[in-house]
Amino acid sequence: MNLDCLSERARVLREIRAFFDVRGFTEVETPVRIPAPAPEPHIDCPPSDDWFLRASPELQMKKLLAAGMERIYQIGPCFRAGEKGSRHSPEFTMLEWYRANADYSDIARDAEELLAEVLKRDHADVQRLTVREAYVRWAGWDPVETWDQDRFDFDMATKIEPNLPKEPLFLTDYPAPAASLARLKSDDPRVAERWELYVDGIELANAFTELIDPVEQRRRFELAREERRALGEADYPLDEEFLNALVQMPPSGGVALGVDRLVMLACGASSIAEVQCHC
Repeated sequence: MNLDCLSERARVLREIRAFFDVRGFTEVETPVRIPAPAPEPHIDCPPSDDWFLRASPELQMKKLLAAGMERIYQIGPCFRAGEKGSRHSPEFTMLEWYRANADYSDIARDAEELLAEVLKRDHADVQRLTVREAYVRWAGWDPVETWDQDRFDFDMATKIEPNLPKEPLFLTDYPAPAASLARLKSDDPRVAERWELYVDGIELANAFTELIDPVEQRRRFELAREERRALGEADYPLDEEFLNALVQMPPSGGVALGVDRLVMLACGASSIAEVQCHC
């Protein structure tokens, strides 16, 4: 814990709220303890009796979009079992925002403007690179043409991320199997409308044009559950309320951004522990 970083954290939180409030977003607060997390391989939610501590408020916030809210954001605690390191913590703070009648390009513009205000950087300098371009350049293969999950994950950690520039970068258009909650591109369904934002080589945010087809989303969730079972991970129940709500959900874009990592960038910290108030 670094007291100067904690003061900077307070400034960042104030500026985040001011950024969204002036743009007509409504701040919401959804439950931290939930009955059914999104079943994603390698993301484990700590159990809480028969329920779970959330890894993300995503499903609950999308239900609010389906209920008629149009611009919403949330800042709150999230949890992931087994994650600890200089950039990871089992308890961390997430910022998520969603816009109805928007896509991942609209969310990217929000993120650029937010970075400019919070980090005092010129958002016009944010570069864009497709996942396909990155893998062909630095890993020597095309994951869109030939999908291999283990190879993709290994090369991301050892070949792609170490070569990304220090300047802000959107790594865009992920292979469809790497984006279970995202809409596929109409001109190439092998690719999903997903980006991740990197700043100074740190993965900061993950965004989608949201999938709103309940049949396809159920299919993807079932495939993820099968993979979790094969890996010996907990088998999460499906959130039937969320799947039913997708029928009413408008076309939308959304993003999850790690607040602790954003504060690390703002104050030049090398460890997430420096910017958290864990006494």
